[in-house]
Amino acid sequence: MGKITRAILSCHDKTGIVELANVLREFEVEIISTAGTMHVLKEAGIEAISIADYTGVQEMMGGRVKSLHSKVHAGLLGIRDSKLHTEQLQSADYEWIDLAAINLHPVETVINQPGITLDEVIDQIDIGGATMIRSAAKNFRYVTVVVNPNRYSTIIHEMRAHDGEVTFPTRFALSREAFACTAHYDQVIADYLAQVELKEE
Repeated sequence: MGKITRAILSCHDKTGIVELANVLREFEVEIISTAGTMHVLKEAGIEAISIADYTGVQEMMGGRVKSLHSKVHAGLLGIRDSKLHTEQLQSADYEWIDLAAINLHPVETVINQPGITLDEVIDQIDIGGATMIRSAAKNFRYVTVVVNPNRYSTIIHEMRAHDGEVTFPTRFALSREAFACTAHYDQVIADYLAQVELKEE
């Protein structure tokens, strides 16, 4: 196990995120956050760093690109026991990210909006959030990923029971949940697109 020192929070469903963030701060975890989540944290008096400030790159293309940055994904994907990965991280002046609490806007809700167009659905597909989930889930040996707010209590319990750490069995279970989440998200989109008939332009 390894003590959580840095976390990224990016949640459409803000349920319980303040409680989780408060516990993270109890353990002096640095919190990185996307705009909507940061607004909720700041209202609760919780200090956080915006992704833009963390990466040094402002979001662009109407918000389509904000978390797709090597500083984020190297921090999530790097193998902590690898000398090469550690050296490359340090040479880039990057840091490990040990926890990712991320949940996506339910794509079914988007698709089922009356009168919504194909372009509007495509515009609301979450790329950055899903990519961070996959990066964190792939690296479950070192990173805790949580996509369901109902699981925050498990993380809080384990951090308090293990001096700021989350156990390997829990990280693995959460990784499975994360991949199931992104698989479902992509399947809903694929099913929707399969029903769309486009005229040749």
